[in-house]
Amino acid sequence: MSTPTLLEAAAAGALPLAAATQFSDSGIVSRTVLSAGRTRVVLFGFAAGQELTEHATPARALVQILSGRSEWTLGGERRTLGAGELLHMPPGLPHSVRALEAFSMLLTLVRESDAPAPAAASDGME
Repeated sequence: MSTPTLLEAAAAGALPLAAATQFSDSGIVSRTVLSAGRTRVVLFGFAAGQELTEHATPARALVQILSGRSEWTLGGERRTLGAGELLHMPPGLPHSVRALEAFSMLLTLVRESDAPAPAAASDGME
């Protein structure tokens, strides 16, 4: 059974990202926007202070910060990112993220081979 997505892979569609983003008072909410072939797009809403501990993914990742501010650690180097910024992470890069304030982001994962996609994780980034 496939996971429901906000957009269908076989049809053209549009999505108002701000309206589709969901927040929890004390957590992280992820919603799969699209899953097609080697690509998966996930929309996240982080409550202030929430974090994902260091991890890595075998996929190439692009993160677009939609609202708020966040602190990222990328291979040991810290960066603060805010709305309108784009982050690229090559496959295998250890990274973590912490919400400095409530923030939202759009994550695009692109697998570079036909290896099976990693199992869906609660953070959507593995």
